[in-house]
This record gives sequence, structure tokens and C-alpha cells, in this order.
Amino acid sequence: MGRASVETPVTPKRLNYFERYLSLWVGLCMLVGVLIGKALPGAIGPLRSMEFGDGSRINIPIAVLIWLMIVPMMMKVDFASIRNVGKRPRGLLVTLFVNWLVKPFSMALIAWLFFRLVFSAWIPPEDADQYIAGCIILAAAPCTAMVFVWSYLTEGDPAYTLVQVSINDLIMLFLFAPIVRFLVNGASSLHVPLQVLLYAVGIFIVIPLVAGSALRAWFIRTRGQEWFERTLLPRFAPVSMLALLATLVLIFAFQAENITGKPFHVVLIAIPILLQVYFNSSLTYGLMRLFKVRHAVAAPGALIGASNFFELAVATAIALFGPGSGAALATVVGVLIEVPVMLSVCSFCNRTRHWFPETEGID
Repeated sequence: MGRASVETPVTPKRLNYFERYLSLWVGLCMLVGVLIGKALPGAIGPLRSMEFGDGSRINIPIAVLIWLMIVPMMMKVDFASIRNVGKRPRGLLVTLFVNWLVKPFSMALIAWLFFRLVFSAWIPPEDADQYIAGCIILAAAPCTAMVFVWSYLTEGDPAYTLVQVSINDLIMLFLFAPIVRFLVNGASSLHVPLQVLLYAVGIFIVIPLVAGSALRAWFIRTRGQEWFERTLLPRFAPVSMLALLATLVLIFAFQAENITGKPFHVVLIAIPILLQVYFNSSLTYGLMRLFKVRHAVAAPGALIGASNFFELAVATAIALFGPGSGAALATVVGVLIEVPVMLSVCSFCNRTRHWFPETEGID
């Protein structure tokens, strides 16, 4: 067995064609959305006004699309795996420390510095408030779905990655709303209504999490885990991606007037988001090395610390401030830059594999 494993050729791992060019598809959807918004304002108006209730700010078409994105992702989460976390806790503790005690607060500080001071000559205060809020919402939602892709590309431990994602999802149920409210109220002049925020958490976290867990249990019980993981989940992947792209078309159609009047703002929004991604990934990776966590845990941990649950962020920004808001625009800019940035982090992690111990017992 040992000899066979040594001689087996290693095939470089790559994203599939669609995922590899996700930023291109996102950019095209942005363009299509803006063109539709400018060309067909009469058709976009009724879509934009479809809400769950007066004042809810939850757009029904976008909510349905986001459920199609999130439920398949939640089906991957196995909460039973959490019971094994005590065996090797260091990597998880580092990830949780960065995700919940560093990342949202560092993003709030970076966004405030750039939008209030560095970019003050180009961005008026009311727009700055919106962009700060969007960046905070983006950073307060740890990545769930794409982490499995990044873990695969860095040859991460899939079981440990699953534990990290599962625990983050549970924590997100309780900390996402208070952190967003505290930081947005503190770093901007905007007020975040707690009721609307809790409404968004219920619709975009609780419902998909319960639905995904129930569907996972039912499919595994009726068809078996191998069929579920090897056959069903791959079939759902295109659904999530297509729903994401359709959501972006709608969002940018709703924001057409806003975007065409402020194209330079999109570039400016990307700068603090890029800084916080590289800061948090470097911090997580460095702490993993300091605590001698093996690479198969350290690399996915760094990627979890850097990436965002942008589907939830987009939905929350829309719920709080509307689909045409600057906050929604900021979260969508996060989607646009996420894939190429995370691929660069993956590449760095793969080149520095020798920095970390390989044996199971060290971390």
C-alpha cells in the first residue's frame, strides 16, 4: 500500500471551467443587469417593489434566488462531525478567533479609514456610510460554500474543513446580527433596525440551514451517503451558481442608475476589501504556523479567515438598506473580487506547504 501511494502520480487540482472564470461571469452579469435596468425601467420597477411585507425590504425574487443558492450549500454541512473537534482543536480555535474577534472589527476600521479619510475627496458622507455598512456585513459572514473548493485546491483535510464550516454556521446564528448592528451603528451614521436584521437572519440563515439539514438527513437515509455526496451534491452545484448570477443581474438592474453615476466608486470599494482579505488570511496562516498546525488544516483555515459568505451578505444588505443601496453594491463588489483573490491565496498556501508539519499528532 505504501509503495502504491508513493508512485501514484499527483494530478494538479483545478476549479472547473465555470468556477475558474466566476469573476468574468459576475462582471458580465453586472453589465447585463445595468443594461436591463437602463433599457427596461418599466419592467424592473414592479420586480423591485415585490416585498414580503410593507417595510420588510426583503425582495421576493431575490429571496427565492438566494434560497436556491444557500440551501444546497447548507446540505453539505454535517453537524455530527462537531463531536470530533476536541481531538485537534488548535486549527479551529485560530479560525474562530480571526473570524469572530478580528475580521469584522478590522474590516470596520479599514472601511472607516478609507471611506471617511482616504477617499473623502471622492465619496460623499452619505455614500461612505453605505459602503462602510456593506463592508462590515460582508466581513461578518464567514464563508460556507466556497471554502470546500478552496480546501480541495490546497489539499486540505475535508473532515476538518467540514467541522470549521459547521461550527461557524452555528455561531453565525447568534453573533452575526449583534456584530453587524454594533459595528454599523458605531462606524457610520446609519441605524440598523434590529427587527429587520433578525428577520434577515431568520430568512437567510435559519430557514436554509434547517431546510439543508433536513434534506441532507432525508436523502442520506433514503439513498445512502455515497449517492448523496457523489451524485446529488454535484448536481446542485450549477443551481447555486446560476442562482447567484441571476441574483446579480437583478441587483445591478435595480442599481443601474446608482452604478452608472458612480463607476469610480466600484474601484474604490474594492481596495479596502482587498486589504482586509489579505490581512486576515495572512494573520490566520501566521497563527497556524506559530501553533504548529499541519498544512492540511492551516491552509483551509486561512482561506476561511479570508473569504466571505457573500450570498448572506448580499441578502442582508438588501434587507437592511434595499437592493439599490450602496451597502448592497459594496457586498456585490466583494463577490466580484473574491475568486481571483482567493485563488492567489490558494497559490501562496500551496507554495509554502513546507512551512508546516505534516504528521497528524502535532496539531
